[in-house]
Amino acid sequence: MIRRTLREWQRIGYGNDDEDSIPEVLADRIATIAQRSAFAGRGGEGVLEHGRKSLRARGVVGVIAAQGCQLEILPKIEGPGERKPHDTDLRTRLIHMLGVVHHLPIDAGSMAQLGWQRDTVLELLIRLFCRRLADAVRQGMPRRYLEHDDDLPSLRGRLDVTRQFSRHAVAPQKLACRFDDLSPDIALNRVMRAAITRLQRLAQAPDNQQTLRELSFAYADVTDVPVKALRWDLITLDRTNQRWRDLVSFARLFLSDRHQQTSAGSVDGHALLFEMNTLFENYVARLLPRALAGSGLRVVAQGGHRDCLFEGEAGRFRTKPDVIIRQGERVVMVIDTKWKRMTPQIDDPKQGVSQGDVYQLMAYSQLYNCPNVMLLYPHHGELPPDPICTLYAIGAKDSEAILSVATLNVTGPSSKHVKDLKCLTKQCLSQFMPA
Repeated sequence: MIRRTLREWQRIGYGNDDEDSIPEVLADRIATIAQRSAFAGRGGEGVLEHGRKSLRARGVVGVIAAQGCQLEILPKIEGPGERKPHDTDLRTRLIHMLGVVHHLPIDAGSMAQLGWQRDTVLELLIRLFCRRLADAVRQGMPRRYLEHDDDLPSLRGRLDVTRQFSRHAVAPQKLACRFDDLSPDIALNRVMRAAITRLQRLAQAPDNQQTLRELSFAYADVTDVPVKALRWDLITLDRTNQRWRDLVSFARLFLSDRHQQTSAGSVDGHALLFEMNTLFENYVARLLPRALAGSGLRVVAQGGHRDCLFEGEAGRFRTKPDVIIRQGERVVMVIDTKWKRMTPQIDDPKQGVSQGDVYQLMAYSQLYNCPNVMLLYPHHGELPPDPICTLYAIGAKDSEAILSVATLNVTGPSSKHVKDLKCLTKQCLSQFMPA
């Protein structure tokens, strides 16, 4: 199995077996799987650009696997002054963001023993899930009383009179019984079995394969249900099975069609992919409520839905800002996150901020009657050490409407990011909401 690792927007040429290239036949297989992803887009190159001499990663990260080859794409998550972070650091940071966004139980102790250098993001996530699930199973698999109908030689439970006198009228040696039995064959365990079944096809690491085999034996009495037929709505989580809540989040991640795609046809493989623009947006949206706790402000993600134009009564061009901050019913701030690399001001006075993004935020300011809008970018190693927060007057130099261009350093623990978001929003809202 050939394994290669790329960064966002990096290229890998076609060649032989050296670490800086990939055999062309394997590159074709990887590109075929990538083109079938939900993120591939209309042209089929939203994940990978399939050129004549190389593959080029785009703004989607994760793992793509085909026969004989795995390609891992890592995000460029850099800290202040950090130019060339190690792949291990990037995997750690990506999994940390995924943990926050998808409610995955990833603590410092779990992350310290995962094998960051030898395995891909997919294998690390599988290992986390396997360890948690094995621990939970050892403590006892959840069970529920389920109603059963069976024909038995002696009465168990209560007699089903209708079935008894229709089916067994001629052969009364059997009794039509209806009884409750404590069974593990419930919706929660069916989801876990479906996750185990899928991961057995994906895992490459020997320890993951071994643990998944052991788990499959533990779930042998649970019905193997197709993923599309799983009844997530029947899963009941209460104080008796609270430890399974995090495992359900893990299973949802592995079984979700949005992130996991198993392909078929002439080229067989799979992909676990995440769009970094969406991941960054969701990460900020998860942390902002914690940053604003106790302030009386409320965070709404992907809300608003106001139309730009009207044709009679019909609205056109509906807007959906990434994050809206409200005080009561009043919109006090609109934030649009952008997973793009700002340039140092010495290279570009506009710092790489797109004119289209500025127009979009100006439209939000008008539509939502909000004088305070923000473009939020990730900080990176080529920028000055301190996070950026530049305020621009909209439309006129003495305008009261402000567009902020800011950065967030997404390295380190999420508690630090919460603190940074708290300081950032406080700074930008101070002139509109005096203490």
